[in-house]
Amino acid sequence: MISFFHKKIKVTDVEWLGVDMHSHLLPGIDDGVKDIGQSIAFIKELKELGFTELICTPHIFSEIYPNTPETITDALTQVKTALTGIDLNVEINTAAEYMIDETFQACEDLLCLPGKHILVEMSYAYEMPKMETIIFDLQLKGYQVILAHPERYNFYHKQLDKYSRLKDIGVLFQLNLLSVNGYYGKDIKWASNYLLEKGFYDMAATDLHHEGHLNTLKSIVSNGSLYKIIGRYPFKNKELFSSKKIKK
Repeated sequence: MISFFHKKIKVTDVEWLGVDMHSHLLPGIDDGVKDIGQSIAFIKELKELGFTELICTPHIFSEIYPNTPETITDALTQVKTALTGIDLNVEINTAAEYMIDETFQACEDLLCLPGKHILVEMSYAYEMPKMETIIFDLQLKGYQVILAHPERYNFYHKQLDKYSRLKDIGVLFQLNLLSVNGYYGKDIKWASNYLLEKGFYDMAATDLHHEGHLNTLKSIVSNGSLYKIIGRYPFKNKELFSSKKIKK
């Protein structure tokens, strides 16, 4: 007998996303993982969840985390050396998460994701007054601007037209996976749902810093709720950032 009832499939991994393009897994250079042991442990856990590629994005923030491409690539080398001989079958690369403030300059040697995509953030307290000017300057230099976790900027929650304006001028949006389950609070969960409904997100990422993030991520992946909420959304992580895609 043919059944017309289809069993719902519970998806308990993140292979559908594949590439984590925003995380803080390089040890001791920002507010992410503290040492090489924690780096390796977190990388193993993310691999177990189904990620095949990890792009680490340490903060570059002149006042607090004055990293440079050199300090970041040195930290990546440490991690890759520590992984030598460990058969994880996961690719690890790096870019940076730039704080847009009064000290930021749109120069030619910024540390980017593939395709000259630059990941930026701003203060959670207020919108950078010259934000659009800086975006235009970056675009003139050939950069594709990605705004990290737009749902977390509370000052936009009552100015929803600001989101539309950023999309209109070509800014890409990156969702934090933990935003959709309320980890950062109900207002941020609401904003993430709004942006999902509008189709404004282009990519998603863990923005993993510490064990609290990791444990919550493991929980919502393993119980199937993350896939249920956003697993069918057309994120472009693989399309834009997979090394396998880029090499073709």
